[in-house]
Amino acid sequence: MFTYAEIILGVMVAVYVLAKVLKLSTELSMLAAALAGGLAGGFWIPARHIAEGAITYLDINLIFITATLFMNILKESGGIAFVVRGILKRFHKSRALLLILLTVLLLVPGALTGAGSVTVLITGGMVAIVLNYMGISRVKTAAIVFIIAGLSAAAPPVSLWAMMTAAGVNMPYVGFFWPLLVPCVLAALLTIFILGWKGGKTDVEKAFKELPEPPRKMNWIRIILPFIVFFGLIVVGRRWPHSTPILGLPLMFLCAAVVSFALSPKRLNFLKISRDTIGQLLPLIGTLTCAGILVQIMTLTGVRGFLAVTAVTLPIAVVFISLFWLLPISEAVLMWGAAPVIGVPLVLLFNTIGLNPIVALAGMSVIWPLGDALPPTAIIGRLTVEVVGYKESYGDFLKQCIIPAVIIMFLGILMVIYSQELGFLTGV
Repeated sequence: MFTYAEIILGVMVAVYVLAKVLKLSTELSMLAAALAGGLAGGFWIPARHIAEGAITYLDINLIFITATLFMNILKESGGIAFVVRGILKRFHKSRALLLILLTVLLLVPGALTGAGSVTVLITGGMVAIVLNYMGISRVKTAAIVFIIAGLSAAAPPVSLWAMMTAAGVNMPYVGFFWPLLVPCVLAALLTIFILGWKGGKTDVEKAFKELPEPPRKMNWIRIILPFIVFFGLIVVGRRWPHSTPILGLPLMFLCAAVVSFALSPKRLNFLKISRDTIGQLLPLIGTLTCAGILVQIMTLTGVRGFLAVTAVTLPIAVVFISLFWLLPISEAVLMWGAAPVIGVPLVLLFNTIGLNPIVALAGMSVIWPLGDALPPTAIIGRLTVEVVGYKESYGDFLKQCIIPAVIIMFLGILMVIYSQELGFLTGV
């Protein structure tokens, strides 16, 4: 005998699959599933819950918009090109140091914005040029850029999957810095050295010809000062919490963007960059909005509680094993919506059995981005091969990602299993 929640869940899944078969976007598919759940539950089209769900992740959307605006201004001013050329010129004779610094360049945009697509668009293309002229094949270059772009999205200070799941279980987004930073940096370095260590001598002259030329007046001060402003505001707020107004990350990123805009050595069109930023992030904003509506309807109809109870009653060994395929596939199907739908019941389970929920969630957050290369969405994967200029088989690209992906999955699952022992990383 099927329960009320099981029937509604079945209807939502069926409508979602039908929407995907009809080639609707993931955002519209989630919205259709949510509306179908409301109708199946006897709530018709609950306007109030739809509105509340739509603004569930408003604060996260604001962070993405302002952070990406900051990175786009830095790119348009020539700062990213200046940094890439400077690193290549100074460290081209040391392959190890060059690979490490290129890893940092790939990690920073996604870490600040929470979106791997931003990493691919901001630094991915220029880093790919350098990797190609280091004798690394284009398919391996695409795999490196994709894997590290995904890790950058999971890295602190802005990790979408961790933030959305934490919001779903009413857990403050505190203590995630080291549990996210350590595995992301370690996995990124392993990826670039496994796939990029073998190659030829770096052809600096050809790389310089292909890399964009920064403005003559660009210098390190113009690049570093906006970051000093951003991190300075964070430090001041944490050092004197009772004497400092609460600015919030969106306003902090906006302050950094304004400083970067003011220091730009060439004239920039702020409104155009802002419009382009919104256009660039529109799929992400739409996904978060529809994911909020979906979770709200699941809560209203009892489906969310049903999933939580089911997860808690499963044998823990089965849960650990299922993480290998459940997390990447859920990301491939629901994209960022996988965090509130799948992550919330899992974190509740881990907390119930005595695991550290912060470290366990950090471990899952490292695995989730791997699904961004899998069908049916594969948004980041396809964007990567396009930006890198890889035009051969997409299957060959996925094959190059297998070894780093397996390492990342084992690393993330070990973090979940031994989360209690790794609790010292949280610092709380």
